[in-house]
Amino acid sequence: MKQIQFFIFSILLLLASCSPFNRAEKKYDKGEYNEAIDFYKKAIEKDKMTAYSYFQIGESYRLSNRADEAAEYYKKAIDKGIPNRSVHLYYGMALKSQGKYKEAEKHLDQYIREGEDEDLLALGERVKTNIRFVEELLQKESWFEINNLGYINTEASEYSPMVHDGYLYFTSSRSNSNRVYKATGENFTNIYRAALQGVDIVPGSIEELPEEIINNPNINEGSVTFSPDGSLMVFARGNSGRRKGTRDVNLYQSRYRNGQWGEPELLPINDPNAWDSCPAFSPDGKTLYFASNREGGFGGTDIYTATLDGAGRWGNVRNLGSPINTPGLEMFPYISDDRKLYFSSNGHPGIGGLDLFVATRRRGQTYIENLGTPINSVKDDFSIVYLSPNQGFMSSNRDNGMGSDDIYYFKDNSPALKVVKYFLTGITNTPTEGQEVIYDSLKTKEILPDTRVRLLDAGGKQIAETRTAKQGNFRFEVEGGRNYILVGEKDGYFTTRKEFSTIGKSIPQDELEQDTTIIDFKTELTLDKLELEKSFVLENIYYDFDKADIREDAAIELDKLVLLLDDNPTIRIELSSHTDSRGDDNYNMNLSQRRAESAVRYIVSRGVKNSRLVAKGYGESKHIIENAQTEEEHQINRRTEFKVIELLDENAIRQEELQQKSLEERIQWDN
Repeated sequence: MKQIQFFIFSILLLLASCSPFNRAEKKYDKGEYNEAIDFYKKAIEKDKMTAYSYFQIGESYRLSNRADEAAEYYKKAIDKGIPNRSVHLYYGMALKSQGKYKEAEKHLDQYIREGEDEDLLALGERVKTNIRFVEELLQKESWFEINNLGYINTEASEYSPMVHDGYLYFTSSRSNSNRVYKATGENFTNIYRAALQGVDIVPGSIEELPEEIINNPNINEGSVTFSPDGSLMVFARGNSGRRKGTRDVNLYQSRYRNGQWGEPELLPINDPNAWDSCPAFSPDGKTLYFASNREGGFGGTDIYTATLDGAGRWGNVRNLGSPINTPGLEMFPYISDDRKLYFSSNGHPGIGGLDLFVATRRRGQTYIENLGTPINSVKDDFSIVYLSPNQGFMSSNRDNGMGSDDIYYFKDNSPALKVVKYFLTGITNTPTEGQEVIYDSLKTKEILPDTRVRLLDAGGKQIAETRTAKQGNFRFEVEGGRNYILVGEKDGYFTTRKEFSTIGKSIPQDELEQDTTIIDFKTELTLDKLELEKSFVLENIYYDFDKADIREDAAIELDKLVLLLDDNPTIRIELSSHTDSRGDDNYNMNLSQRRAESAVRYIVSRGVKNSRLVAKGYGESKHIIENAQTEEEHQINRRTEFKVIELLDENAIRQEELQQKSLEERIQWDN
């Protein structure tokens, strides 16, 4: 009999644990808010914990960034007599995001009278105070125009635009994996990019970043940013919704090497118990801004910074403090080229949910300004990025969009904006004396007239072209906040390229004194003479002791030689390795040969034909400094060089390329 009673009790216990309400609670605790909503609704149908279930539905919508949908359920929870006083705070905030300011104040007042949580009371006071500024913000004069960037948006979410090297990067839940993120009910988000032509998206250019490296079909990838030189990508990556692995959203970095992004690494600045996201580089690449809800902040999420030390490690995490951060949410920081901080917040006086703000430093004080309408709406407006001083992109979930979050283009037509024109001026020259190092400037140079100079964008697309005059001078108009490449070409000289950046060199509007200001950036482009058997030292090609493996720092230098070989397709070179005088002669000869061959193999792996390269080890037979004594002198002898040993026939190269192309087309046709 006791066994039967125990069996019946176990069945009843099992049925109770499988009830919609209990399942809803489990889903909610796991952060699977979208599924929790469905089970709470089923519990309400069975009249189970009705007031509480309505409140939990509202919370599930709020915590999955759907405050608009939360309002209805907070109201129902209040009508059913929910005892939880915080419902009035969250209902008031939801009403504000619907533009119902008077009703919002009423519920905020009730929470301020009855609430007990100090942090939530501070937030309630802040939101109520901010509502008083809404009328002023709505009447603020604005010259902005804003348009939905239709081609890029879908019924899914598109947000967090970032411009880099001629591409617009963004986050989207348009994923084809059909794997649903249980918190929102949408697909997992991935990072995409689209080619830009001015401010327009190039049709057919939208592509997903490499899935096997950056995007994971079962994890959310979010906001992305790039270092000014493009060598480092930092992005946010969430969990799978199952609370396994890392607890929440964290920041990762990936390095760009050998033409591809490397395996992402978890940044040491993450707090394992917090949400860390919304990364943004400073114009000089030495500071990373991000948002976090870690302990010790002002409330909600705050904006923090981390700095890069001399060894390339991130650390020195610092909260930006007041007046930037508030008891509310501060997130999506962006540093413009004129050193202004843009961010989104619901803790500063705003029109709706998240509003966009700009913070500037003047005379030692920080001033915060709401960007006003139409940039801001009663909904969430966030994640702004500038293309130029008066135009850029942003995200919003405002009404009449194509999805829950869309990307918009904006332009500031203010007549008060002053014009700055940037020019890159320089001269072309060639070395006349000194030890010749092909990548370094030399003391004495000779002007090189009638040189073809091309200006390319960071992606290699040509923008402009000119020929230098008698004095070797050239001039191009450029834009602030961009990376460029100069390419110099002249018969009898190495085709040479040089990188140039205007990032971090723009002048803030409030520092301009004239309506139009002309800024000239100075540079020079040095072309080496293309002579047979003339040796050039490759700087910083180091090997570990007694080894011939190519180290990462050596690979960076060898990549420059790969680029030079690509730019000069008619040269065939000898790449040589030299040792110092320490050690056995025969051993040094063999070691230098192995090192030269290792370097050649690396260059071939980067797409250069093996027939254009000869590896030669000279051991200690060709020292620059005889009888070297100091380590510095030994280092000068222990070098890697190259020299041109043959000039190939251009027509023969072209013919070979045509034959190869024809062969590839035949193979493709046969397949």
